[in-house]
Amino acid sequence: MKVLVLNFLIILLIPIYGCAQNVTKANDKNLNLDFENIQNGYPAGWTEFGEGDYKVYIDSSQVKMGKNSVVMESTEGNNVFKALEFKVPNNYQGKSILLKGSIKTEDVKDGYAGLWMRIDPQIAFDNMGNRGVKGTTNWQDFEIKLPLKPEKTPNIVFGGILVGKGKMWLDNLQISIDGKILGKDEIDIYEKELFPADKDKEFDNGSNITFPKMTDESVSNLELLGRIWGFMKYHHPEIAKGNYNWDYELFRVLPQFLNAKNNQGRDQVIKTWIEKYGKIPTCTNCKPSPESAVLKPDLSWIQNSNLSSEVKAMLNDIYNNRNQNENYYIKLHPNVSNPDFTNEKAYSNMPYPDAGFRLLALYKYWNMMNYFNPNKHLTEKDWDKVLKEYIPGFLNAKNELEYELVALQIIADVKDTHANLWSGGDKIQALRGKNFAPFKAEFIEDKLVVVDYYNLEYADQTKLKVGDYITHINGNKIESIVDSLERYYPSSNSSAMLRDISADILRSTDSSMKLKYVSDGKKLEHEIPLIDRGKLKMYYMYKVNNDEKSYKIMDGNIGYITLANIKNEDFIMIKKTLKDTKGIIIDIRNYPSSFAPFALGTFFMSKPTSFVKFTFPNPKNPGEFTFSNPVTIQHDPMYYKGKLVILVNEKSQSQAEYTAMAFKAVNNSKIVGSTTAGADGNVSEILLPGGLRTLISGIGIYYPDGTETQRIGIVPDVIVKPTIEGIKANRDEVLEKAVELINN
Repeated sequence: MKVLVLNFLIILLIPIYGCAQNVTKANDKNLNLDFENIQNGYPAGWTEFGEGDYKVYIDSSQVKMGKNSVVMESTEGNNVFKALEFKVPNNYQGKSILLKGSIKTEDVKDGYAGLWMRIDPQIAFDNMGNRGVKGTTNWQDFEIKLPLKPEKTPNIVFGGILVGKGKMWLDNLQISIDGKILGKDEIDIYEKELFPADKDKEFDNGSNITFPKMTDESVSNLELLGRIWGFMKYHHPEIAKGNYNWDYELFRVLPQFLNAKNNQGRDQVIKTWIEKYGKIPTCTNCKPSPESAVLKPDLSWIQNSNLSSEVKAMLNDIYNNRNQNENYYIKLHPNVSNPDFTNEKAYSNMPYPDAGFRLLALYKYWNMMNYFNPNKHLTEKDWDKVLKEYIPGFLNAKNELEYELVALQIIADVKDTHANLWSGGDKIQALRGKNFAPFKAEFIEDKLVVVDYYNLEYADQTKLKVGDYITHINGNKIESIVDSLERYYPSSNSSAMLRDISADILRSTDSSMKLKYVSDGKKLEHEIPLIDRGKLKMYYMYKVNNDEKSYKIMDGNIGYITLANIKNEDFIMIKKTLKDTKGIIIDIRNYPSSFAPFALGTFFMSKPTSFVKFTFPNPKNPGEFTFSNPVTIQHDPMYYKGKLVILVNEKSQSQAEYTAMAFKAVNNSKIVGSTTAGADGNVSEILLPGGLRTLISGIGIYYPDGTETQRIGIVPDVIVKPTIEGIKANRDEVLEKAVELINN
């Protein structure tokens, strides 16, 4: 359910970026954060959103301060979540923003009550999902603090949220910027200075490009144009200054390019186009890639093309005198150095972009991957050939669904589990449906096995038991269904792909589904009801029990730590509580809720130990990636002397894999389980026309000896996978093996 709530709250807006600002003062009054201003029975200035049956109203009998509080209360029916929302009136200059508020609850269950705040686009977000209020409580004060990035922020929203059933009161909200209270103190408003690229609005409502019938020659020419367009975007100094809206410059050259009668005419169009941006000054500090570079730019396409020698010379001149200053379209995230694709617009006003914008989407994505994907060399397809392959698909997409599908296919070709359509895939989600089987199934022993029930009340209707495995859905073999879906599930390896397919394979727009399955050796068939996801207590990959401690001592004096709900304050207590155990098991078959490699890693290291090194892109030489120095975990003189076993599987992804690498470096440690998702490295966001949003692993992650982890994942020392018999018996066979290793 938390994943569902997160998807509703993280609503991507078109980003507005800048590099300089003017500052004016704001003293915003009458913001109604205390709900004292009521209009037609509703707090003025507030809106609401959510899914399910709730009512929102004013209460004057239960208040923290003043005369009123606002209430969100579930009613009979479907209860997913309800959120109250207030938009901050300005974008403010500062380092951090703090939201405070008071909450009272009554019988909150199957979820929580809390505050929430979001800084768009995807800059920062917190909805108290890991510390929300449950049950019945009196007034309590809470707060959320997020970092500000005013130069990248078009929108800040906040409010209260009720997930699941129950009743919550909200009152006495306050917003402050670096300690200055909004509505009380004067605060500097951030106002960016617009670049010429920001002011160009000519094609905001469409490209007006008409494409002729495609031939192999015209597709090859469009491939060449896409390469040149992306090359100039990331290399030409005048474009890097933000002097041109490079999206719209494509639309200005395309009509002439498409009308060229032959290669000579095509080359003249390109030559005139390049000359438009002026003569490039000589670069005195452009350096070739060092011999030690992991990846180097490959510009062989220039020489291998059928361009005229004059145009080739112009392109080589751009490379030899390429931009060495800030680039309007590409930066590196501070402290991490993964790509920051700045000033990219999502064009969310056109869910089905016209053909010009669809081609633009392909050009953008292919070039971002070509120059700034640290793992481009690990794709199964030769990325050099992908651009030409997809031009017909993007141009011929007849509707919004076809456009989303072809975009998802090229994203899947990157072979990165971080990649997907995280926003903008509405038609695909509608096609998949919102009705689900009431049980969770996973691929165990290459079979689709029932592993848990979301809601026990539907067990009798579905007939299937935990441990039963499904062979057919609506008459189709599971194997053939998986084969048909594979190209639409971006993943680094087959384990992650099957993990994600299993989450969707039992969903539909229909209200029922016919299953053939095997139960206790018998082949059976049954039509099961499908339930609206809002009525199910769904979880995506693993359950999290926030009411339990993240650590304990098991039988036999063995320590156990799960990172699924670990908190920063747990680290000290873990060291004290588990220091005298025979061995410790760290369960990372989840996503860590706190960052553990250093806070907990020092407890196990007998000496300072390196465990990882990264590759970073170089915007001054796009396509170049070089190694960082290895990262080292220090040691505690009172380090733990017992055995250490780390549990992983396909649900271990990103930070979980990074954490497993850290603990794998411990001398007396073993990794137990199965291969992880193979997607590590801080993610970089990519926005594409039509409101599409995707991600990539933005830095390369390697062991200190240079061994890659992307796609491979963290390979266990001892491979143990769940079995169907183990599922039936409610056994955790991976944990059992870990205990055995410690005892032996």
